[in-house]
Amino acid sequence: MADLTQEEWTEQLDKDANSFILDVRTSDEVEEGSIPNAVNIDIYTGQDFVDELKKLDTSKNYYVYCRSGNRSGQACAIMNSLGIENAYNLMGGILEWEGELI
Repeated sequence: MADLTQEEWTEQLDKDANSFILDVRTSDEVEEGSIPNAVNIDIYTGQDFVDELKKLDTSKNYYVYCRSGNRSGQACAIMNSLGIENAYNLMGGILEWEGELI
């Protein structure tokens, strides 16, 4: 897991042909706006969250975010424990995001 600033996160994401953007917020939070092309898997769903992570392609590079960067950091640690080596946490989360939202 790596904690990346928004600049590092977006720079790396833009160059990554094997990327997957993962939003670990609740559905209510997602309705307020999300980063384009993100897939939402709510970390608060407990075992369902882990089960969904297990379905992910371990060869991809995951760019993970939440509201403030705390839950996404936890998600990256869980992903690492499941064999997903390349998980990048967006420090500051969507609260500090300066890019496009949909």
